[in-house]
Amino acid sequence: MKRKISIIGSTGSIGTQALEVLERLGDKFEIYGLAAGSNTDLLNSQIKKFKPKKVCVSKNPEKVDFNCVLSGEEGILDIAADRENDIVLMAVSGRFGLKPTLAAIRNGIDIALANKETLVMAGDIVMREAKKYDVNILPVDSEHSAIHQCIKNPSDVSKLIITASGGPFLNKSSYDMEHSDIKQVLNHPRWKMGKKITVDSATLMNKGLEVIEAHHLFNMDYDDIEVVIHPQSVVHSAIEYKDGSVIAQLGVPSMHIPIQYAITYPERLEGIKSKSFSFSEIARLDFSKPDFDKFPCLRLALGAGRAGGTSPVVMNAANEEAVYAFLNGVIGYNDIYPTVEKIYDGYETQKLNDIDEIFELDNEVRLKTKELLSGVGIV
Repeated sequence: MKRKISIIGSTGSIGTQALEVLERLGDKFEIYGLAAGSNTDLLNSQIKKFKPKKVCVSKNPEKVDFNCVLSGEEGILDIAADRENDIVLMAVSGRFGLKPTLAAIRNGIDIALANKETLVMAGDIVMREAKKYDVNILPVDSEHSAIHQCIKNPSDVSKLIITASGGPFLNKSSYDMEHSDIKQVLNHPRWKMGKKITVDSATLMNKGLEVIEAHHLFNMDYDDIEVVIHPQSVVHSAIEYKDGSVIAQLGVPSMHIPIQYAITYPERLEGIKSKSFSFSEIARLDFSKPDFDKFPCLRLALGAGRAGGTSPVVMNAANEEAVYAFLNGVIGYNDIYPTVEKIYDGYETQKLNDIDEIFELDNEVRLKTKELLSGVGIV
């Protein structure tokens, strides 16, 4: 029997690659629902090819070639919570993934999670709800997928080792970074991703978010999660067992592999492979410690994770707004960290009790960040 899947964020980088995977898997899955942002042309192409039962778009529903098009947050929640789904792929970026993830979980639907912010903002709540409703949260990020594939018995694991390519500025000087333009920042050496996550990869903020995500996914103390720079992006991550054995997951840099593993778990099926893995062609693997002075966003994110409570919410919201300001040409690359730091330092860590509090704080921080950025010079 076909498994039914809905994709929240179907026109984004992860969503489009997921549909490529599902097309390759043939009759094993049925595309039940598609939710997109504003790219109605691509959405119409997806509708024509995959014939979903439900469709949602954030803007311009009149441009979508489908009967009874859903729209806005209510439409996304409708698709995510529909119990016809066997699994929902959460591929939308930013805070917008949190509510539909919880909606799916509370209806007993497994989650293939490609949205870091869901666990950064509300990891304790999300993981508690997943346990309550006996739902699997299957990581799509290559690093977390690697860890998931390596772990057999979580109680035997002593350390998680999360690799980072180092992004476009790994071997660049501070001068080069300060004078970089958007094109240079978005020129990631290994991965093809959306713009926001690519900027986060350049600052290494993304790796800090991944550490917070790993803390929640695998119930691992921050002291037992290590970040290692690995520019070849061949070792996607590793774990160390308490007996000293280290198990790593290796592969060519391709998001098709972790996407497929998440949606077919616990099965492994033949999928899309651009080329077979070859040790002899790789020739060398390099590893080093991250430079926290060169990439202060990583240090800030790790500190927010350790502080817990409201701290990751504040850090995440301020960072998103700063990154969007950079992408819109309002500030330079080197203004991103000072912006986030200034906002973050203005808040004391408090306990969070529910989702409404999280979104109230998130909105407040975004407003303050925009107000700060409106002056630009005070950053």
